[in-house]
Amino acid sequence: MMYCMLILGVLMTSLSSLNPSEENVYFDVVHNAKVIGSLEATKTIKGAKTYYQSSTTIETRIIKDICVNYMYDVVFDATLLEKADVYISVNEKPHAETSTQWTDPNYQIIKNDEREKTVTDSISFATIQLFFKEPIDIKTCYSEQNGSFNTILAMGNHTYKKVNSKGNENIYYYEAGDLKKAIIDSGVISFEIIAKNAH
Repeated sequence: MMYCMLILGVLMTSLSSLNPSEENVYFDVVHNAKVIGSLEATKTIKGAKTYYQSSTTIETRIIKDICVNYMYDVVFDATLLEKADVYISVNEKPHAETSTQWTDPNYQIIKNDEREKTVTDSISFATIQLFFKEPIDIKTCYSEQNGSFNTILAMGNHTYKKVNSKGNENIYYYEAGDLKKAIIDSGVISFEIIAKNAH
């Protein structure tokens, strides 16, 4: 009987390790107290790999009606970035695309089908992870969209400022490790993302 229980325990443990764990977060995109879009992000762990995906849709008017969609597809192998693809469309037409791929011994960064540069520094934290993890003791993060490193400054009270290569600042607010709100300066328009729920 003990032998059967032991075998059953081993089987259950093996099966549970095969099932990926998934976490989803949802945000409203708000501008001038009006919801102008939504952001949905997913984190899936399968073995040593962690897969992140996000989709952001913003509909607003800047001189004319505009609909912008951001799609992120990011993979980490253990603690290091393996690949990141960002696709941006405006009014359902391709606008920009950035790909980051680990090709030993460095990262190849391709923007709009043109090889732009290589990065030799290891990438252990990327922008998409800010949706899922408070960046405690994190000083820099990789921008999958721009192919550059951003600075992260702890401001106290679980609040962080991210400064990109153009000097644009985003502020992130966390409670109990969860992102509750962020103020985003996209360069063209500033807006907030506000958590709807997380589970």
